[in-house]
Amino acid sequence: MEPPGQSRHRLALAVILACQLMVILDATVVSIALPGIQHTLGFSSAGLSWVMNIYLLAFGGLLLLGGRAGDIFGRRRLLAYGIALFTLASLLGGLATNPTELLASRLAQGVGAAVAAPSTLALIVSTFRDPNERARAIGLFSAMSAGGATVGLILGGILTSWFSWRWVMFINVPFGLIVTLLAPRVIQEPPRHGGRLDLGGAATATAGMVALVYGFIRAATGGWTTPLTLGCFGAAVVLLTVFVLVERKVAQPLLPLSLLTDRVRAGAYGALGLIAAAMFGMFFFITQYLQNGLGLSPIKAGFAFLPLAVPIFVGARLAPRLVPRLGARPFLLAAPLLLLSGLALLTRINAHTAYASGILPSMLLFGFGAGFTMVPLSVTILQSVRPEESGAASGTLQTMQQVGGAVGTAIGTTAFTAALRHPVGGPGAAGAHATLAHGVSIAMTCSAALVLVAFVVLAGVVAPKLVRPSGQPQVPQQPVVFD
Repeated sequence: MEPPGQSRHRLALAVILACQLMVILDATVVSIALPGIQHTLGFSSAGLSWVMNIYLLAFGGLLLLGGRAGDIFGRRRLLAYGIALFTLASLLGGLATNPTELLASRLAQGVGAAVAAPSTLALIVSTFRDPNERARAIGLFSAMSAGGATVGLILGGILTSWFSWRWVMFINVPFGLIVTLLAPRVIQEPPRHGGRLDLGGAATATAGMVALVYGFIRAATGGWTTPLTLGCFGAAVVLLTVFVLVERKVAQPLLPLSLLTDRVRAGAYGALGLIAAAMFGMFFFITQYLQNGLGLSPIKAGFAFLPLAVPIFVGARLAPRLVPRLGARPFLLAAPLLLLSGLALLTRINAHTAYASGILPSMLLFGFGAGFTMVPLSVTILQSVRPEESGAASGTLQTMQQVGGAVGTAIGTTAFTAALRHPVGGPGAAGAHATLAHGVSIAMTCSAALVLVAFVVLAGVVAPKLVRPSGQPQVPQQPVVFD
């Protein structure tokens, strides 16, 4: 019979994973429902993109603040409050009758996600003290993070085809209520680390991240050289520079700079952001190719991503068992090559590419690569973090994922749009298909380049510094110490 403490830990993990899955899949579950949303609420073509972007802005811009707030005010409390806001916003979004109401609810969803999400990894770290159990829990968490976007595409296709677009919002309500009610009962609140919230750092970090994410969004739709785009990037540089100066002086910084001065951790953060950029770009453009190029329905397009989701979950389940025995280094060197191989196949998409021969093999390679990359990266980032900084480290990790997604989508969209200006086929549907395929191929080349840079960082900066003690998980530089 399972010990009561272990049973409680498993239930706590289930609640934490449900929270993570909700906030991650909501970034993609809406994408397949966009045509129905536009038809029902009367969005313009330009305005429709904000259904996705406003969530990304709020989520990415407030993650650092959410991570530090959890350290001070209580991670379990922030998780419950954040999911409660997310759930209420989802209900109101499903009931929206005009574009303004839906965008307001999406904004509130992003705020709720930013409050809740940074506490998830921190609570796993404080709940699971045994290194092997913690690695397995982080493996499941990484599977939810990497596979959640794919699950969102599948779920969005099912709900949109069987019911209506409103159910991509309503589906959050029952799960959100369960998480909100169970979190205070099954998750143990770790000791708080008292102090004051760094308001100066919070203001400059939030404004800087919003400016940066919005700059990439504008670059994708309006061009990289427009005054607004350049102004956003300029403001982001100034604000984030001021943020660093503020963090160097305050006693309890929003983002302890020691998290970034560690060479191994900084390299792992950078590689994670680059891989997330490639993944989001792949999701965005292959979804378009499946529906607009191959003519798949939303539900068929969603299920077409199943061969990607399954390897991600398999890899994320196996990696925690293998990393303690083999160390993180082999995975950080080999798994990105699987990602790169999958993307290399997608760069060959053309007018004659079919799903079974051209898309499916790449999804399998990409899925195994993602599954075996995310766990070692997450473990490498979090292993030697001090307890009082675990929320900030978790918030930074997820910030890199969200900002990386915005960067990857923007870069790919710029290349894709430029390719569409130069048709490669003749007139009519056949020519349009050929041009679309060419644009997707160019976008996938950009994603492949991002993974290549990530591999160089991992091989040159991170892997050489990892030393695996016999029988123990690799750690960046010092022993693991958790409260």
